[in-house]
Amino acid sequence: MSYQLAESWLLRRGITLEQIADIVYDLQLPYHKGLQPEDCLESVKAVLQKREVQYTLFTGVALDELAEQNLLPEPLQSILNADEALYGVDETMALGITSVFGMIGLTSFGYLDKVKPKVIGTLNNTQGRIHVFLDDLVAGLAAAASARIAHKDDNAATYFAN
Repeated sequence: MSYQLAESWLLRRGITLEQIADIVYDLQLPYHKGLQPEDCLESVKAVLQKREVQYTLFTGVALDELAEQNLLPEPLQSILNADEALYGVDETMALGITSVFGMIGLTSFGYLDKVKPKVIGTLNNTQGRIHVFLDDLVAGLAAAASARIAHKDDNAATYFAN
């Protein structure tokens, strides 16, 4: 399965890969002065190539869409309608995406979930639509793509035991 199907699901909800890559760029530029936006976009596409990432995205988007149509059983429907603060399943799913690239993905996700920059904040604050899962999934994708860039850094120190 290619990343294009996952991309089409994001586009259906108004999210482009470029918007996610823009967040990745902001996260990694302080550490990689030569970083180019194309590098970030390539990293987002690479994360979306992973089947477990795609499955998580499909599940979260489907739940958001079903909630918008009032098709979920109670009390789940009311929980998603209210974007209940103690409902952590959305963050848990996003953490599954970040874990693909280790702890740096987790810490980046925590930052993005708290600050909600750019399209993440837009999704979180959109009235009339439900993005309980999508805002966190976008943050998870950006955090994982950012961590992927960090792990590939040729300038990272290498330590060897004697």
